[in-house]
Amino acid sequence: MNNIFQKLVGYFGDQVKTAEALHTRQSTVSGWVTGRHGMSADTALLAEIKTNGLFKASDLRPKLKALEAA
Repeated sequence: MNNIFQKLVGYFGDQVKTAEALHTRQSTVSGWVTGRHGMSADTALLAEIKTNGLFKASDLRPKLKALEAA
């Protein structure tokens, strides 16, 4: 399985570096990758900023797409 969160981890290098970049814990990153839980809107926006838009907040947190349409 190669989901968007695995790609995000690949961008930063590993789960620990991803956690550090996004000001969270490695266990939280693991939860995203395995699908145990989703990413918060705040963290999704930070990820978009830190990746210079390569990863869109609305792709990381699909509920944000509804806000874009409004």
